[in-house]
Amino acid sequence: MRTYVALLYSIILGEGRRVVMSDLKAMAESLGLKNVRTLVATGNLVFESERISVAVLEKLLESAFEQAFGRHVDIIVRAAEDWRKLASSNPFPTESVEAGDQVAVRVMRKPVAEDAISGLQACASADEKVLLVGGDIWVVFSRERPSSRLLAAANHKRMGVGTSRNWNTVRKLAEMIAR
Repeated sequence: MRTYVALLYSIILGEGRRVVMSDLKAMAESLGLKNVRTLVATGNLVFESERISVAVLEKLLESAFEQAFGRHVDIIVRAAEDWRKLASSNPFPTESVEAGDQVAVRVMRKPVAEDAISGLQACASADEKVLLVGGDIWVVFSRERPSSRLLAAANHKRMGVGTSRNWNTVRKLAEMIAR
């Protein structure tokens, strides 16, 4: 058995459309996934499965989600060792300690090309930072501005399928897979 992390893209979509984590867990268990656990109510799963490719797991989970909840949601899966590598590659350790909710990573299905990051950096405010590490986009958001142009600039159309998690969530998921 191998441990995986699955991140669901934007599952809290308004009144009456919220996904209850116990229902999400039951959906994953219906696929035969083992030791399924959730973290916070925003679509984070940790589970065990036989060794299957990440792409196959993503398709299985997306199909099951659509069948169970009536809508498509992109799901990004990483093997535990890849998640640990992502967490240990955080290029903003100081900022993460000071404000873990302001540091985020956009975990990508396919790695972002090096040249795409310059467009994001151009959207960053003076007190924001953007770096590409291993094909994923790391950002330090401004505490001074309630909204950032980076969120819009890092969308699916420009960067490809991905979903963002703040450092606190990344760290907690890393702790979950260590158990």
